Amino acid sequence: MTLHLNLFIYPGGHHEAAWRYAGSEPERVMHLSYYAELAQRAEAAKFDAIFFADGPSLMENVQYAARVKPEPLTLLSAIGAVTERIGLIGTASTTYSQPYNLARQWASVDHLSGGRAGWNIVTTGAPNAAQNFGLAEHPVHAERYARADEYLDVVTKLFDSWEDEALVADPASGLYADPDRVHRVDHTGRFFSVAGPLNLPRSPQGRPVYVQAGSSDDGRGFAARWAEAIFTAHQTLGSAQEFYADIKDRAARLGRDPGGVKVLPGISPILGSSQREADELEERLNELTQPAYGLGQLHRLTGVDLSSYDLDAPFPREVLDTGGERSEASRFQLVVDIIQREKPTLRQVLHRLAGARGHRVVAGTPELVADQIQLWHESGAADGFNVMPPYLPGGFDDFVDHVVPILRQRGLFRTEYAGTTLREHYGLDRPASQYTHPLEETA
Repeated sequence: MTLHLNLFIYPGGHHEAAWRYAGSEPERVMHLSYYAELAQRAEAAKFDAIFFADGPSLMENVQYAARVKPEPLTLLSAIGAVTERIGLIGTASTTYSQPYNLARQWASVDHLSGGRAGWNIVTTGAPNAAQNFGLAEHPVHAERYARADEYLDVVTKLFDSWEDEALVADPASGLYADPDRVHRVDHTGRFFSVAGPLNLPRSPQGRPVYVQAGSSDDGRGFAARWAEAIFTAHQTLGSAQEFYADIKDRAARLGRDPGGVKVLPGISPILGSSQREADELEERLNELTQPAYGLGQLHRLTGVDLSSYDLDAPFPREVLDTGGERSEASRFQLVVDIIQREKPTLRQVLHRLAGARGHRVVAGTPELVADQIQLWHESGAADGFNVMPPYLPGGFDDFVDHVVPILRQRGLFRTEYAGTTLREHYGLDRPASQYTHPLEETA
């Protein structure tokens, strides 16, 4: 099986103290050249895609970390102009956007990039986003997923509203588009009323690749129905295997090909020429962390303010409400699992989350990191990985220069692209339009 690799680009890098590390370039995070160079480096290494997270509100503790981010669709459009093959995946919320506008934006990115767009579908977990959109409160978890399910129904109809043959553009006949092959969607549901059709022809991939990042029960059900790639966070092989098997089974029970759902956990590699060198780098990064920032992040994940607790005492497991609304979120459960499995101090939990916000951190030699990637890939835990360098750009350069060659030597990763679209990189079929020409129905 082909191993898939994405570069997950986070301002400065994925370790929360990356912006303070000497190998980082925080002064460039609002410059296009910074992201373009990373994308070009990933394309030269034949990565499947680059990926950008996003959220429609300013995250807390901006005084402690690089929390500013360019808007992903704008950024991906610019990067698409200076790259040729690499996939372009960005995040957009179904809770804080409207289906027609977002469908039009993603179709535009797919057209302008020649079929390289991927949409990371999120429902948004940040409660403070509601106030940016005139809402009194953030919708509860289950309602956000119910809205997202209808949202995907609507945008899929919009992406399909032009049949592939609808755009004729024949100067001789004077026919630009065949109106019989352009369809209204006339959707009326609980959350949306959308007439359609989209005001763009069908894009090169039919629609952007649907990507999802959420491991709660609601998230798994949504992913099994809609997702073609899933970004997930796991600390252990067993947890990753359980998630992988569950997602594939759910997809199969819905009549989907499980191979058409790619599971891509995050991995943050901290590399050294020896284990001691890698451990020392991880320790240096952790020494640059600021507890106030980590406590703020933990508060956001768990809903509990732990700032008055002793950092070097055992984590107070009893303060976590495992029956509340937050307990449905996958990252909340990930924190609980770390605490139950490792019995850490509060400071140790902060350091675990500092590495990559709950994604797996592997510190070691290139051989050790390649071994872990191969083990998870061949043990039914991952179809590939979101590579999350601890600092940028140097952390990614080290991965490309030292880990990728090992993966290639083992026959796990491509040396050249076989196709031009993101669907082709992932081995996904181009979906047919759900609309059939009326004349063909009666033929």
